[in-house]
Amino acid sequence: MKMLKGLLSVLLVLVTLSSAMGKPEATTPKKEKRIPQTLSRGWGDQLIWAQTYEEALFWSRSKNKPLMVIFHLEDCPHSQSLKKAFAEDKVIQTLADEEFVILNLVYETTDKHLSPDGQYVPRILFVDPSMTVRADITGRYSNRLYAYEPADMKLLLSNMQRALKFLKTEL
Repeated sequence: MKMLKGLLSVLLVLVTLSSAMGKPEATTPKKEKRIPQTLSRGWGDQLIWAQTYEEALFWSRSKNKPLMVIFHLEDCPHSQSLKKAFAEDKVIQTLADEEFVILNLVYETTDKHLSPDGQYVPRILFVDPSMTVRADITGRYSNRLYAYEPADMKLLLSNMQRALKFLKTEL
């Protein structure tokens, strides 16, 4: 009888432990569903984006393609509207994919040549494979030379074509 009571006690303890271990804790917070962040940051998910300025310069030089650097901020309404126009423009997306090394940055680089007229967003600059910043390829604003707005997609496309033309004639 003593042995039976001992076995029942052990069995009761094991059942209690196993049922307690099988239940999730009530204090465990539910995990939010997170959208994976890509290097495109919404500027063109199908494009191949460089991760850093140094990597982009290396790709530009080794592939002999101009580099297009886009400076923006995630919480800037002007950056958001330019991003939307850029991502929806199929001609720009195709040209960027086939003929450019592309990089978008949400922080400034240590290269002061990438902010010839100040550090504002959004701005787009071109760098040729010889690592020369093409300060001569500008937007339409005299106070922010490298700024573009959604209505400037034709000008941006023209400037992309200029960067390619310089590549063929100067290098």
